[in-house]
Amino acid sequence: MYKRLELKNGIQVVVEKIPHFRSVAIGLWFKAGSVYESKNENGLSHFIEHMLFKGTKKRSAKDIAQTLEAVGGQLNAFTAKECTCFYSKVIDEHLELALELLSDMVLNSIFDERELDKEKGVVLEEISMYEDSPDDVVHELLHNKFYDAHPLGQSILGTAGNIKSFTREGLLEFFDKFYAPNNLVISVAGNFDNNRLISLLEKYFGNWDKPDSRLIRLETPQSNSGIFYKYKDIEQTHLCIGYPGLPIGHKSIYALMVFNNLFGGGMSSRLFQKIREDKGLAYSVYSYPSSYVHGGLFTIYAGIKSSQTAQVVSIIAQEIESVKNRNITKEEFYMAREQLKGNYILGLESTSSRMSSIGRNQLLLGRILTPDEVLTRIDNVTLDDIYDLFDHIFGKKQPVIALVSKDDLSEKIQGIF
Repeated sequence: MYKRLELKNGIQVVVEKIPHFRSVAIGLWFKAGSVYESKNENGLSHFIEHMLFKGTKKRSAKDIAQTLEAVGGQLNAFTAKECTCFYSKVIDEHLELALELLSDMVLNSIFDERELDKEKGVVLEEISMYEDSPDDVVHELLHNKFYDAHPLGQSILGTAGNIKSFTREGLLEFFDKFYAPNNLVISVAGNFDNNRLISLLEKYFGNWDKPDSRLIRLETPQSNSGIFYKYKDIEQTHLCIGYPGLPIGHKSIYALMVFNNLFGGGMSSRLFQKIREDKGLAYSVYSYPSSYVHGGLFTIYAGIKSSQTAQVVSIIAQEIESVKNRNITKEEFYMAREQLKGNYILGLESTSSRMSSIGRNQLLLGRILTPDEVLTRIDNVTLDDIYDLFDHIFGKKQPVIALVSKDDLSEKIQGIF
């Protein structure tokens, strides 16, 4: 069972004690990400994530890398659209070492000019790596066109031009704006002594005295529609179709997840069975929901031959129409619901996943559901709940279709939806 507490400087802490494990996972969750960046700032959250590994007042970049590896632990981070997380996982006897290292990185990073210049090259290579991955490019294109001018459409990595223009002063200004105690949730899951953990958290984070971050509230985005094409000299055509989804915490979020499982979320789903197994038209085809505080997106993806693109788009349109006409069987509905329950429980079978679940939900939602509460909500999903979603997802406007290919197939798929 998780517990919530607050340090003396206001930092929110959520913990879940799992005494039968020997590991402990710690995450520092900041409400900082690409959605809070202006166009000129786009990429700063991700760049700062990199820079916190590049040296503190008492550790070099090499020292940071070696501190936990020397005891078999893990240290990493990621930046998303609405949050940035720095996390570690160690055996329980090294809990203090992990907390001390994470606090050193966040409170004492020096943002050295030489390291900053080197890291620009690293991030530019990361951008190039994504540009060489057309399935990543098509998802980025979909988000960009679906959300249009809204910050949710911005890339997490930023643009090459922005990366080259970043200065130490600009990084520090953004860091001071978003990395503060009132904008942080610390989550801990695994084997620990409660009193000792609280004492250590106060020791390493409780004295962090910094002005409150200015919390930014964004408007709900309006979704776009249309077909958008990007040229790549590649063998396959990569296709994404985007419809409005649901924001985090929406009452119908579990109905959407059950629907996704039966529609395109696994090997037994309709899209996989029809497009790959029955027709042999694609190796990779799937769907998934993305939920944000400020909106949501339901994505359908396929990697296909250019000559078969129109046929695949037609099959997808037919399956959408089939569900609109209430042609979901009770058997596939129950199987999708049980599949979701199983995937959820299996996904919590580690301290890292438990830490991520409680930390992310506390940061973005301000509340946490227990596993039993989640399972109850999944069990309460009905077939009518899924049908009720359709006006929201498929009924209001045409989708956004993103294509990455050496062939512009826009005219061939125009009018299918």
